[in-house]
Amino acid sequence: RFNWSELIPLRLWGRTLGLQTANSQFLLEGMPFRIFGGSMHYFRVPREYWEDRMLKMKACGLNTLTTYVPWNLHEQERGKFDFSRNLDLEAFLSLAAKNGLWVILRPGPYICSEWDLGGLPSWLLQDPEMQLRTTYRGFTEAVDAYFDHLMPIVVPLQASTIRGPIIAVQVENEYGSYAKDPNYMTYVKMALLKRGIVELLMTSDNKNGLSFGLVEGALATVNFQKLEPGLLKYLDTVQRDQPKMVMEYWTGWFDNWGGPHYVFDADEMVNTVASVLKLGASINLYMFHGGTNFGFMNGALEADEYKSDVTSYDYDAVLTEAGDYTSKFFKLRQLFGMIIGQPLPLPPMIESKASYGAILLHQYISLWDVLPSLLQPIKSEFPVNMENLHLNDSSGQSYGYVLYETVIFGGGHLHSRDHVRDRAQVFVNTMYVGELDYNAVELSLPEGQGFRQLRLLVENRGRVNYGLALNEQRKGLIGDVFLNKTPLRNFKIYSLEMKPGFMKSLRHVAGWSAVPDYFVGPAFFRGRLWIEHQPQDTFLKLQGWEKGVVFVNGQNLGRYWKIGPQETLYLPGPWLRKGSNEIVIFEERTAGRIIQSVDIPYLGRTQYVD
Repeated sequence: RFNWSELIPLRLWGRTLGLQTANSQFLLEGMPFRIFGGSMHYFRVPREYWEDRMLKMKACGLNTLTTYVPWNLHEQERGKFDFSRNLDLEAFLSLAAKNGLWVILRPGPYICSEWDLGGLPSWLLQDPEMQLRTTYRGFTEAVDAYFDHLMPIVVPLQASTIRGPIIAVQVENEYGSYAKDPNYMTYVKMALLKRGIVELLMTSDNKNGLSFGLVEGALATVNFQKLEPGLLKYLDTVQRDQPKMVMEYWTGWFDNWGGPHYVFDADEMVNTVASVLKLGASINLYMFHGGTNFGFMNGALEADEYKSDVTSYDYDAVLTEAGDYTSKFFKLRQLFGMIIGQPLPLPPMIESKASYGAILLHQYISLWDVLPSLLQPIKSEFPVNMENLHLNDSSGQSYGYVLYETVIFGGGHLHSRDHVRDRAQVFVNTMYVGELDYNAVELSLPEGQGFRQLRLLVENRGRVNYGLALNEQRKGLIGDVFLNKTPLRNFKIYSLEMKPGFMKSLRHVAGWSAVPDYFVGPAFFRGRLWIEHQPQDTFLKLQGWEKGVVFVNGQNLGRYWKIGPQETLYLPGPWLRKGSNEIVIFEERTAGRIIQSVDIPYLGRTQYVD
């Protein structure tokens, strides 16, 4: 039995040793310690709910919180850093300490995490020679500038300072599965050390990558879902007499558009956790609470084909996307409670959810009517990919859509040569003629009289976040598109990043009108949700809508797509207000007239993880 009630950040004043390893075990301030950890990402959870989720961690029997740090949110434009509001890392870490949780920090610079480009800023890809996750100078200079801003926040919150919660820092993330540069891990380690990181360093890899992701002076940890025989013993082959740690025990799995909603059996999960603990290992539950890929921040997979991740990061984790308990929580609480042998804190009450009913989207404005008044086109002889557009203080465009316009004479055979990233709706003037993507690379354009506008509305559906293709994640049109074997030239390019400033301007633009009985997008639709009492969490169901993005009071909730699996978008109560709430939907094709606010999420037909 382990009683760690005194081993919490605010009780251990004046500590100096932090977390150490000796004789195959962890020592915290010289006392035997095991990490019972859970992952939760501050950037995926509304700030107002951080503490609630931490209290639920404590009530489950956990003593450590693990979080990534997303570079692409903290430095969205090169040289401009944001650690405010929902990105206030210092506040998040201090709150963990206040609630008796230690922290394992995973600052990357690459984080994977089913997050766009694994957390790397897209402006890195402006350099045609860029080699991400290597000691290529263009990459290391950017990492150094970022760490120069990040580490002064992190260093004072280390455990060996008076009251910091950080007991360990991870060097990069699953580098053994990438392993393109034998000098890179040493570079990242030294970048941490020379900026004042003194706590225990760790690496994290799956079994196949383990031996390729090591760096001297860092404890190797392993990631898995199924405990193969001898897997933890395998750690002994890469490091002697060290404590065993599972950095990512996958409690569920993530979903892709067009696939099922994956679930992982609760009993199998808890039995595996029990087996890991019986072997004397420490463990971190990835995820304890998944949260949401709000906005355009979801990642993607590229194995046999490109598959983008859904908006929800529910992950079938220990808590749901909205922070509610699952059977996994209570089974784990029972298991950890037996091991700790002390009464655990009572689980906090769950927040009730609201069903606000039908919301009428009563007005619309076509994208074509928005263009002249709100957007200045960039003129270019050649197509330019999203990242290299001259925007955002030369940081390019990171997310959303790009519209490419050119003039054609006649119709014929349009061929993308696989240069569309990731999906283009094609219009002649305002008439929809089809789509181009990874599978559909050609279209027939109807003949017509005189000169006409050819328009390609290209969506960045999310950059790949794992695997060897990170350097190839430029979006928009990444090369020439051909009409009758002739490359198209002389483009007007409109950036549709849909940032808060654009959404605010959209509110006041002339041309909004009543929605007709039948209308085909692309268009913006708006309506109002009136709330009488204190707002509560709810879920928006978009039945009858095809594909697009939802904004509530200017906040981008994320994407919806009728192909599923996800059918509801999570709308946190703190993002609503008493009285009138503005709902804006950007719909690419077929619009409904109403959306439903419901009190139960629907994430799609389920399939058990094999």
